[in-house]
Amino acid sequence: MLPMFAPFSRWLPLALVVLAALWLRTHDLARRPMHADEANQAIKFGDLLEHGRYAFDPRDHHGPTLYYAALPIAWARGQTTIASLDETTVRLVPALAGTLGVLLLFALASPLGHWPALAAAALMAVAPASVYYSRYFVQETLLVTFFLAALICGQRWWRTGRPIWIIAAGACAGLMQATKASAPLFAASALIALAVVVRARPASARLTRDLVLALSAALVVAALFYSSFSTHLTGLHDAIATYTHAGGRAAAGASGHEKPFWYYLSLFGWHREGGLLWQQLAFALLAAAGFVVAFAKHQKILRWAALYTLLVVVALSLTPYKTPWHAVHLVPGFAILAAGALAALPFRPLALAVASGVLFLQINQTHLAAFLRPADARNPYAYVHSSPDVRKIRALADSALARAPGATIRVISEEYWPLPWYLRAVPAAAVGYWSSPPADCDGALVIASATHAVAVRARLHGDYHESYLGLRPGFLCVVFTPVTTRP
Repeated sequence: MLPMFAPFSRWLPLALVVLAALWLRTHDLARRPMHADEANQAIKFGDLLEHGRYAFDPRDHHGPTLYYAALPIAWARGQTTIASLDETTVRLVPALAGTLGVLLLFALASPLGHWPALAAAALMAVAPASVYYSRYFVQETLLVTFFLAALICGQRWWRTGRPIWIIAAGACAGLMQATKASAPLFAASALIALAVVVRARPASARLTRDLVLALSAALVVAALFYSSFSTHLTGLHDAIATYTHAGGRAAAGASGHEKPFWYYLSLFGWHREGGLLWQQLAFALLAAAGFVVAFAKHQKILRWAALYTLLVVVALSLTPYKTPWHAVHLVPGFAILAAGALAALPFRPLALAVASGVLFLQINQTHLAAFLRPADARNPYAYVHSSPDVRKIRALADSALARAPGATIRVISEEYWPLPWYLRAVPAAAVGYWSSPPADCDGALVIASATHAVAVRARLHGDYHESYLGLRPGFLCVVFTPVTTRP
């Protein structure tokens, strides 16, 4: 090959991997109905967008970076109100962060060599959990990306000794903390693994100075976000108080999200659900082989990935509270380990064949999870997901208010998210939410949970047509529509 084309041929595969990651994360983002958690956070972001208000809530939601990161995307798309927002705008935040994460993983895995690092990036680019939750307006993907950025900046500081890199690492750590309170778990796991694998540098005034710089940068960045850029100083106290509330919830016992110890590893296994096959066994086995290779060879990055991933798996598995989006934290480590196993194979063509087979299986699963069955109750990533029925609510509301201008839409249910998202363009005065049936239940449209339907029916006057709307699996709502408009 001509020397002038060598750089092009070297970097073209990486560009294709990043473009594939971008397409998988951004294509048809509105395909899936909004999950209750997404809708809740999107409405909270809408308040920041429209009114400039944000106050960290230590009892609910997570850190503020998700909301502030959505602002430039909304502005770029000409959306300045809650009513003008759409699913694509808010989901572009994790989608772009997830794409950047693929590129960052390539940089982190570069000590393995160019093509193994490319393999690690490709495996993360098509991993079902990474793709699915990069299309999900929650904090998890941002947390992974900030974590990878912190590692790379720390890696550069270790090699060069330049303070700018340790300051950047600290700033990324601050972004992690401002994203989710679970950030210390991943930072601590990474540092413990690093301490085991890497021989520490002798203590020196310069080292102490650099660590102080990193900690200062982390605290400043986190404080800026939690204080809403100095407009809500109570947020600094609440950022610490969130651990008290989290501890109280853990001590209270059952939360409804308890899972067995092996839950996260099972997401990378093999099982059938209602006729659909969900499996990542080839990827998991390749990562397991990389775990063995890590301790057979003296590659620090591989051994670090093995120890870090083991610590995270154990920590997440020991916690009774489990939700599938935490699986995204296992993917980078698994991808590096899998790439290490591929690099250990004796023949490059054999490694290419194995990598191609695993990538094909992963792409097939991603296609099923993120595009064919994104809201299916059988999808292990579609956790307590909203039914596609929720998309009908906007048309029902518009029709009801057209028949009875000035009347009220009543939502009477102990659970009603994501309905506020789909009713975001309805004037606030025209829609109300009740957790139990009020004395007067009449309205232009009445949506009641099955639990309250009998009581609501008894308090309606006139004739109403009844239909049904599935909010999520196992949660049915009754929709009461007036047959004639009441005067």
